Amino acid sequence: MQTQLVLTIISDDKPGVVELLAQTITQHQGNWLESRMAHLAGKFAGILQIAIDRESEAALREALGSLNDQGLKIVVESAAETIKPTGKEFQFSVVGSDRPGIVFEIAQAFASRHINMSELETACSSMPWSGEPMFEATGLIQVPKSVDMDEFYEQLDIIADELAVDVRLESPGEDVHH
Repeated sequence: MQTQLVLTIISDDKPGVVELLAQTITQHQGNWLESRMAHLAGKFAGILQIAIDRESEAALREALGSLNDQGLKIVVESAAETIKPTGKEFQFSVVGSDRPGIVFEIAQAFASRHINMSELETACSSMPWSGEPMFEATGLIQVPKSVDMDEFYEQLDIIADELAVDVRLESPGEDVHH
């Protein structure tokens, strides 16, 4: 019987990190499923989902732990059973001048309505016309059917105005701009 594991990985950014992970997983008959990996501030960071036979799990966990000697810090968790959320999925983006608090305000608006943020990606760059620091966040949210969408759009408009950012929501088949 198979089980699924979720790994979080951080190490110095150097060639061969992904190869070492993949080799270790393959040597223990694990199957690499999904991953998100990135280079941030001189570090390599990632999350990874794998499937493995229960009989091989302990040996794989031990092998992954031994990679600490090669500079990889790995946390291994058993995957949780997921229930497909009911409601509507939206892609969102937030763009504006960079300053503290933007992620908190957006996350608070979602969480206060029991909206799950299933993906979040952020980046900082410079605005082309002024060179001012620019912040951009993109991701996925699941909006429960119980949420009053008109009220939710109004709240996003208020946040966008207060923070002087552009907030966009898009669902499959429609483009909603705020």
